[in-house]
Amino acid sequence: MRVALYRVAGLMVALALAVSASAQFGHPLKGTWSGDWGTSHETRTHVVLELNWDGKTITGRINPGPTEVPLRTAMLDPSGWTVHLEAERKDPSGSAIRNAITCTLEHIGAYQRFTTGTWSQGAVKGDFKVVRN
Repeated sequence: MRVALYRVAGLMVALALAVSASAQFGHPLKGTWSGDWGTSHETRTHVVLELNWDGKTITGRINPGPTEVPLRTAMLDPSGWTVHLEAERKDPSGSAIRNAITCTLEHIGAYQRFTTGTWSQGAVKGDFKVVRN
């Protein structure tokens, strides 16, 4: 009887640890994501997304650093795990260039989840994939 009690207690502890470990992943978009986008396999642009969740809204930036572009819009539809992000930057002449990303989160339960979809930069549209680091 004691052995069975110890097994049940051990199982309960293991489950509690597993639940707390999975809860540490946080919001599905939170974290740093890296990958690329482009119009073909030969034409690719490396991209880094830094996304945060404050409990109410998603915020972030594209390519954090001196030339970063803050997100203006970030929306997640959890029913299909679709994401829409928008940012705007200035080109050297001062004209605004709009970036829009529409993608779907995949492997949500994994630490290195990823998202694929489309990236539009001005009039140029290509495919997009980033993996959470």
